[in-house]
Amino acid sequence: MASLTVLKFSSEDCGTCHRMSHYDAKVAEELGLAFVSVLLQDTETYRRYRRVLLAQYPGKEGMGWPTYLVVSKLEAEFEIHGEVKGGMAKGDFRERLRAIQAP
Repeated sequence: MASLTVLKFSSEDCGTCHRMSHYDAKVAEELGLAFVSVLLQDTETYRRYRRVLLAQYPGKEGMGWPTYLVVSKLEAEFEIHGEVKGGMAKGDFRERLRAIQAP
């Protein structure tokens, strides 16, 4: 499988997003995944990855806080392999990412 990147869409004023930030990037790295944090308040980064978010959530309905999209070929014709939404314990987050990695 192509190398995968985890895009985290979150907001500075989201408490759950902040709690997850204590371990989400570390877990992704442990699993060999690249990690990009996309804060909605960071307009430059958000604009860069907005097309990926809107491919999954055209009207942004149904998003969780935070929303993690696992993507390959990010700079080309990207492909979304899965998502993880909302807050959860570190072990649960790791298992959800692992399940997306499995063929």
